[in-house]
Amino acid sequence: MSEEMISRRFQLSSFQIIILGFAGVILLGALLLMLPIATQEGCTTPFNEALFTATSAVCVTGLVIHDTGSYWSAFGQTIILTLIQIGGLGVVTVAASFALLSRRRISLMQRTTLQDAISAPNVGGIVRLTKFILWGTFLVEFLGTLAMLPVFCHDYGWHGIWLATFHSISAFCNAGFDILGTANNLYPSLTGYEQNPIMNITIMLLIIIGGIGFLTWEDICENKLQFRRYRMQSKVILIFTLILIIFPAIFFFFADFASLPIEARLQASLFQSVTTRTAGFNTANLSVMSSSSQGIMILLMLIGGSPGSTAGGMKTTTFAVLLANIVAAYRQQDSAHFLIAESIATLSKLPQLSSPCILRCFSAEEFLSAPMRTCHCHPAYTKQHQHWEQSV
Repeated sequence: MSEEMISRRFQLSSFQIIILGFAGVILLGALLLMLPIATQEGCTTPFNEALFTATSAVCVTGLVIHDTGSYWSAFGQTIILTLIQIGGLGVVTVAASFALLSRRRISLMQRTTLQDAISAPNVGGIVRLTKFILWGTFLVEFLGTLAMLPVFCHDYGWHGIWLATFHSISAFCNAGFDILGTANNLYPSLTGYEQNPIMNITIMLLIIIGGIGFLTWEDICENKLQFRRYRMQSKVILIFTLILIIFPAIFFFFADFASLPIEARLQASLFQSVTTRTAGFNTANLSVMSSSSQGIMILLMLIGGSPGSTAGGMKTTTFAVLLANIVAAYRQQDSAHFLIAESIATLSKLPQLSSPCILRCFSAEEFLSAPMRTCHCHPAYTKQHQHWEQSV
């Protein structure tokens, strides 16, 4: 077997690199969290518990076995925060940042991997977009830290600097980890700041900014307030993000938090609407909320954030495409449409869509990446899909 054939055989695809990168970071994080120095009591954390915590941090899930504030030491919390930052930005993006700092040339294969990692529409300009993501992330997280500094420093002294930094990164990356717990008050999240407007507004803004996606922010920075010039994906993301914040908040306002003053009740309703979709923070006791509100929260958690963002979930664009198809099917229309400003964008031709085609349509990052794009995997538009349909 020639050396060239061996090289091709063991060459990894971009998706394999991304998967192995995440797995490697999780495993390394778990091993570091097992060290005695990572805990307050100096004990060794079992591998399964350290692995769970590392996975939750990298995947910005926010689920924990041990209270992050009272169980992990400053070293352990730093490891968790690093894992959150890597998970929020993406392993490949972080790796590319080191290459950019060392002024190394990024190959075409690396650019393709970056494109897949951040859901970019094309390879062109991927390095510039990566720089935009890195600078934007650190700027927003720094501003979030500055906004929360007065509150945390007032309550915790100099330790408030670390608390503000940790919660700013955790909120922007939609991770939901907090380090406010103590031995006498485990897993408090942000319940102690339920009526604090600075904390509520700052955390909500960080969650929203991190959750709408880097491509959307690039659109906003390039086109400013000219909404009609945005990509179709950006339009759908912004509209549905607004809908998924306002309507659940109105429901929470009337269904729960009746014991709070009006202003605090409005804050709690908005905060719970924003954070539920993927962040995981809470300022209210979720167990005492009504069953209907908990049902809405489950739906919001399923939908999650937007493509190319720090958030997880099914994605707002996928939900939008699904909803548009349901409405079109109910109205017995040939096409599903989104009415945005004065333009109508055709999303799909329902009667002729097969199951594989629908599954491809619901990869909404790709599906909605152009300003006005019809369903590119429909047989009427794509010969390659016709051939693939026949083979299936």
